[in-house]
Amino acid sequence: APGSESAEVGGRMPIVGGMAPSVVVLSGVLVVLRCAAADVAVSDAVMVSKANRIDQVSEHWHGNTVSDLFREYDHVFKHGNRNAASHLWARFLLERSEQMTHEKFVYMFSGFCPVSGSPVKPGDYNRYKLTLDRADGSGEVTGFFHYCCWPCLCDTHDFIKVDTRRVKTSDGERTYNFAVIGNPCENADVLRRPMQDGFGSVQTLEVLAPEVRCHGSVLERAPLSDGGHVIIGMFFDAPEGSETDPVVGGRPQPGRISEVAGIRFQDGAEFSEMCEDRKQHGFNSGMGEIFRKVAAASPIKVPGAHDTPDL
Repeated sequence: APGSESAEVGGRMPIVGGMAPSVVVLSGVLVVLRCAAADVAVSDAVMVSKANRIDQVSEHWHGNTVSDLFREYDHVFKHGNRNAASHLWARFLLERSEQMTHEKFVYMFSGFCPVSGSPVKPGDYNRYKLTLDRADGSGEVTGFFHYCCWPCLCDTHDFIKVDTRRVKTSDGERTYNFAVIGNPCENADVLRRPMQDGFGSVQTLEVLAPEVRCHGSVLERAPLSDGGHVIIGMFFDAPEGSETDPVVGGRPQPGRISEVAGIRFQDGAEFSEMCEDRKQHGFNSGMGEIFRKVAAASPIKVPGAHDTPDL
């Protein structure tokens, strides 16, 4: 989806509320496991966040709109294009989170596509609803993304999971839902292998996605979620009642606008047939196979979930 974006501006942004903290302590809870020999007591179970430290920049950022964010493109991407490198947009905003209100922080995350990295002007017609697995295997969650083009939702279904990270804004701290993928640098050889890009060319990911850069097994400048996964965008909250599938009892109608609680969006379920057709034609639209190869290098294994789709 290089260069593609919607011209519509001004869509309502759902507000992301507080959720579970990044460090959960089950204190004072006594679990007794009975066996033939003895009773075994387990208490004070602790889950520690694997989110990396991200320091705030000292220089004040005067950005107020996503257009201001777009103007930072050359500062965010210093080694080439933005292909499959939306983690750098996320890093830029997280480094300035304390300069922004919660509302502004959420709004700024609507300014880029989490799959392609393309700048996006958020609106009703590029807001897509999806239901995705939580990376920790605790269930599914429904929310929204703003995409540069519809093929990105196909790749989302196949590779992106949802995880949390606690972030401090000028309003205080809260936990947000973020879109995450596995760390491609855990299998960095994939970046150096020749691949079909979906459009008839053969090249390596080092050339096609030059901002996906590894320092050993670490993806450079990647913000990490509580589960230690690479953050590539925010998964915006959907209002209650959004889980309903509009396709039930009828045929999919890609482009149809649904509305729940005053929020208008396209439902990802409407695109199932188009995603399958794209797959049958070698992923010859959107980002082609660039994002898919990056995300599949070391995919997140969700407990109890199906295997990652074949490429």
